[in-house]
Amino acid sequence: MAENHPKLPYTAAFLLTLFSLISSFAAVEPNTFSRHLSPSSLGLKKKEKLSHLHFYFHDIVTGENATAVRVAKAKTTTETSPFGAVVVIDDPLTVTPYIGSKMVGKAQGIYALTSKTEASLLMAYNFAFMEGKYNGSCLSVMGRNPVFSAVREMPVIGGSGAFRFARGYAEVRTHAFDLKTGNAVVEYNVYVFHY
Repeated sequence: MAENHPKLPYTAAFLLTLFSLISSFAAVEPNTFSRHLSPSSLGLKKKEKLSHLHFYFHDIVTGENATAVRVAKAKTTTETSPFGAVVVIDDPLTVTPYIGSKMVGKAQGIYALTSKTEASLLMAYNFAFMEGKYNGSCLSVMGRNPVFSAVREMPVIGGSGAFRFARGYAEVRTHAFDLKTGNAVVEYNVYVFHY
C-alpha cells in the first residue's frame, strides 16, 4: 500500500508551475531583433519642436576645389544627355550665398541624374552641421530634385543628435547657376519637427 505524503501535492504544484514558467520563457528567443519600448526611455517625453533652418548649398563641380565629383556614368551618358551619371558631394553650407561667408555645415552624400527628358536628380544626402546648438547633428534628405523648377521640395526623412526622429521637408530654390561651369548656389529653407 502506498504511503500518503502530505507535502507531495505542494511539491507537484510547485514543479508544475516551475516547468510552465520555464517552457514559456523557452518559447521567447533571448536574441530577438525587436522589442517594444516606452518613448520616454529614449527621451521622447519632451514636446516636439518645429525648427526652421536657412542656409546656402554650394555645389562646385569644376576646378581644383570641386565639392561634387562624378564617380559613375552609364554607357549612354553624354554632356548633352547626362542621364545615368552619379555624383558624390561634400558641399559647404553657408549662412549667405557667398562661399566666403560663415560655414554652418556640409551636405554629404550622392545624387544621380535620373531623367532622360529633364534635369532631374535623385538626391540622398545628410546635412552635417558644425555650428551652434546643432554642431555634430545631422539631417537626412532623400528625394527628387527637378533642378530647373523654380521651387522644389524634398523630404527630410530623419536625423541624428539634436535631430533624432526628425521629419519635415526642405524647400529648395536655385540662387545662382553658371551654365559654363555647372557650379550652383542653392538656397535651402528646411522645416523640421524634432525633440
